[in-house]
Amino acid sequence: MTDCRTTVVVITRDRRPELLRTLRTLRALPEKPRVIVTDNASRDGTAEAVARLFPEVTLLRPGRNTGAVGRNLAVRQVRSPYVAFCDDDTWWEPGSLRRAADLLDTRPRLAAVTARIVVEPSGEEDPVVADLRDSPLKGPDWLPGPALGSFLAAATVMRCDAFRAVGGFHPGLWLGGEEELLATDLLRQGWWLSYVPELLIHHAASPVRDSTQRRIVGLRNTLWFTWLRRPFPSALRRTGYLMRTVPRDVASARAFAHAAAGLPWVLRQREPVPRDLETRLRTLEEAQRRSPARRYVG
Repeated sequence: MTDCRTTVVVITRDRRPELLRTLRTLRALPEKPRVIVTDNASRDGTAEAVARLFPEVTLLRPGRNTGAVGRNLAVRQVRSPYVAFCDDDTWWEPGSLRRAADLLDTRPRLAAVTARIVVEPSGEEDPVVADLRDSPLKGPDWLPGPALGSFLAAATVMRCDAFRAVGGFHPGLWLGGEEELLATDLLRQGWWLSYVPELLIHHAASPVRDSTQRRIVGLRNTLWFTWLRRPFPSALRRTGYLMRTVPRDVASARAFAHAAAGLPWVLRQREPVPRDLETRLRTLEEAQRRSPARRYVG
């Protein structure tokens, strides 16, 4: 079942045990994909362990924490038509990469397919799966599942040509909800995104995570995305909604302060989406307000 159509890309920082587990599962996949790891300046010996234990893995060491741009660096090394993004605490189910490639092979305007996410060790679905499954967007009949307005980088197989056409992940957002801007730029170019429940990825959340910092960066990036791509009335409305609904605490204040500090570069790069795409974004925004899985951004 070896399948060379898809390369797996992983970014990591200071999560050696989780990454080594993920690499062991990827090594055992029947597709035998090539794996590229970008180590974002880990200080726990992650890179050294990968080089010693997984010599077949392509290891990139940019020497600094590049955030999501580490994926861009890895995709530059990809020669296959598709890239499967994977976090250091997620791993693909055997056969899912092959099935994803089959779907992308036969649908040339499909940019990406996002898998169903199962939380380990409980085996329960991640709460965000309900948002994917119940997406309010309408798409063409040839889509293999519900049309999406964004994707999850930890659980998505993407067409490399589409990724490169929009420039990959924006360096200004660094990490945290960085997928929304990339997804919107793909939709703007006429690509489609889809959730495919028959694809499966496992997620065993790393204990090495700062939930407060994740909320700060996630809220900041939501605001930056809003002002980068939404028309002024929508950007004002969305900003006001967030100001009213996010927790009134130090983390939220820091997020708004960071967002305000970045406003000059955001406004310089501002490119509002056309009316038809804005209609889709508003539909998604209304659904997100009801989602319990998205409370961290308001």
